[in-house]
Amino acid sequence: MRAGPITIIVALLLILAGAVVFAYQGLTLPGDPMPAEGWIALTVGVVFSLIVGIGLMVLLFYSSRKGYDEPSRFRADDRPE
Repeated sequence: MRAGPITIIVALLLILAGAVVFAYQGLTLPGDPMPAEGWIALTVGVVFSLIVGIGLMVLLFYSSRKGYDEPSRFRADDRPE
């Protein structure tokens, strides 16, 4: 492997480690717990994000199987007279 891919992998792993540390610190900080409204908003946001993501993936597979992703082709018999 060359230095380029290794550098990218190391950078991404450092970003992941930073995100994990940040999340851990956020979860273990003393203070007021999240209110019920916060949990409801979090749940609604996660469910909505999943619905949008799954819906887009369904559309992607549907359009791929039905041939909507194919490039348009010009046929000689389609030419106007």
